Amino acid sequence: MHKRDEHEAQSPKSNVNKRGADVGHWTSDFGRILSWAEVQRTHRIRNGVYQRQGRLISLLTDFGRINPCYPDRHAANDSNTIIYTGAGRHGDQHLTPANRALLAAIESGHAVPLFNKLGTGRWQHMGHWRVTAARHEFDEHAQRMLWRFTLKRALTRAE
Repeated sequence: MHKRDEHEAQSPKSNVNKRGADVGHWTSDFGRILSWAEVQRTHRIRNGVYQRQGRLISLLTDFGRINPCYPDRHAANDSNTIIYTGAGRHGDQHLTPANRALLAAIESGHAVPLFNKLGTGRWQHMGHWRVTAARHEFDEHAQRMLWRFTLKRALTRAE
């Protein structure tokens, strides 16, 4: 191995794929039950959408079990697709920085880790997901406008 190649292999950016998502650290944790401290290494805020400078970093969900105002769900008959509710707990959801980051992720195509809250201090790593579509629609049950984002499972690290 050349000196230059050796340096690149040891670079802290070695886990960063061509689209800028850190995939190496969490890929091996898929399905694992994690503490909040472990999740917080990647997702550094308590809100469901973590973004920095408009770039989506990671997502939290509980599939509406704990916070019914965010009724995330798997698409019918498709465990590789999630309908993810945008940011905004009360009233109509608007284009907040978090929702803008979700929209921008459609264009960038990068995958982000998704963490599912199972209970107090217990989270399941759900793998990496891509935002592929968005719509702003009226939810009859909630009686408000919600952003709905389609997430597709990223099947490989290299994508």
